[in-house]
Amino acid sequence: MPGIKLSGVTASFGGERVLGPLSLNLEPGERIALVGKSGAGKSTLIRLLYQQANNQASLIPQDLGLVHALPVFHNVYMARLDQHPNWYNVVTLIRPFKRERTEIGPLLEQLGMSEKVWATVASLSGGQRQRVAIARAIYRKANILLADEPVSALDGPMAHVVMSHLNDAYETSIVALHDVELALRYCHRIVGIQDGQIALDEASSRLSESDILPLY
Repeated sequence: MPGIKLSGVTASFGGERVLGPLSLNLEPGERIALVGKSGAGKSTLIRLLYQQANNQASLIPQDLGLVHALPVFHNVYMARLDQHPNWYNVVTLIRPFKRERTEIGPLLEQLGMSEKVWATVASLSGGQRQRVAIARAIYRKANILLADEPVSALDGPMAHVVMSHLNDAYETSIVALHDVELALRYCHRIVGIQDGQIALDEASSRLSESDILPLY
C-alpha cells in the first residue's frame, strides 16, 4: 500500500503564505490526526495531500461536496463513478442495480441513515449530510482516507460510531479533528498545525489533552 510524502511544500493565497514550508510523511498503516485552531492551515494541507495522492485517496472535504438535488443513495454511489462505464452510471441514476443496493443499503444502516436512502440531500440536517459524505468515502474503498473535520456536526456517541467505522474501513488515514479526545483515541500520531507550520508531531500514546490544547 502506498503512503504520501510531502517535502518542503508551501501554499499561498492572495500573495500571502498560509502554509509551509513543511514536510510530512504518511506511512502505510498509519493514522494521523491533524489538530489546531481554525485557520491554522489544516484544510489547505489536506488539499495538498489529496493532490499528491494520485487517485489513491478518498476525500471527505469540509464542505462535503454533495449534490443536494440527488438522493442519499446516488451521492454515495458517486464514489465509484470512475469504476463503471457511462451507460452503467446512467442506468443506475434511473434504476439502481441490485449489487449497488445491497452494498450501499447496509452501509447507510451502520451509520443510522437507512431510512434516508432515497431522501434528497437538500432535505437532510447538517449531521446527516456529514454521514452521507462518510458513507461515500467508505464506499470508495481507496487506499488512503483524507478527511477534513468529518464529525464536526455529530454528537458525541455518533462521532465515536463514525470514527470507529472509518478506522475499520481505512488502515491509513489523515483526519483533521477539532476534538482532541477523538484524535487521541482513534489516531496513532498527532500532528499539530499552527500558523501554517508543524508545531507538534508525536505518537498519540505519548500525549495527553493538555499537551495539545495550547494549539487551539
